[in-house]
Amino acid sequence: MQPEIHLGPITLQTFGIMFALAFIAAGALIARRLQEWGKPPDWAYELILAGLVGGLVGARLDVIVENYDSVKDDLLGNIFSGAGLVWYGGAIGGAAGVGLWAWRRRMLNAALLDLCAAPLALGYAIGRVGCQVSGDGDYGKAWDGPWAMAYPDGTEPTDQTVHPTPIYETLSMGLVAYLLWRLRDRFQAGVLFSIYLVLAGAERFLVEFVRRNDQVLVGLTEAQLFSLAMIAGGAAWLIAKRRHGPLTKPATEQPQAAAIRATT
Repeated sequence: MQPEIHLGPITLQTFGIMFALAFIAAGALIARRLQEWGKPPDWAYELILAGLVGGLVGARLDVIVENYDSVKDDLLGNIFSGAGLVWYGGAIGGAAGVGLWAWRRRMLNAALLDLCAAPLALGYAIGRVGCQVSGDGDYGKAWDGPWAMAYPDGTEPTDQTVHPTPIYETLSMGLVAYLLWRLRDRFQAGVLFSIYLVLAGAERFLVEFVRRNDQVLVGLTEAQLFSLAMIAGGAAWLIAKRRHGPLTKPATEQPQAAAIRATT
């Protein structure tokens, strides 16, 4: 475990480094896709910045809402505090930020969702590397299997061997990112993002069985319930799209996109 890196008087948090790298990698993938579409690649980092700002605001507001009784005496201080971020609030705030950016750039459509599918999966995979290296407590249940690990020097240390669930998630979502990127020219608008919802939801639903999160309803964790909603939403979207026509693009359109990629 290496929660911190010390460079003289400067201390860097390894999770923060991977968090930043996740946004940079996602931005690079978006820039490549925008270039394939004939749009300015620089828009990628506008989009990423909008998502980052919106995500941070949403995550902080979620903390305030969920812990209102304990923070109500200092709302302003807690809003600008650097401590405590909630993923669900961050996801909603990030989506709102990207939506506002897309409205400004006149890209508020299903193609925008497809644009973000592979970068979202890649960013998540890289972010989980930060969880693993920092030992931030996102590891799994006690286990003594062949690749079980302890996190004695993590930010939330444990000497007990557990499932290294951040590694599971990095590998699985890295594979999802690769698959989505390879399929980016195959489907009608909106289909790729639907596939992302199904795969990302399934990944998190399954990994929760070996994570140490508390069950909240019918033996499932909060993350599993959210994952089921993702899977259901993605599947419903695919079914609706299929009823209105084929999910894939005409074959004549796919080689054209491949030719564009070959020249970039």
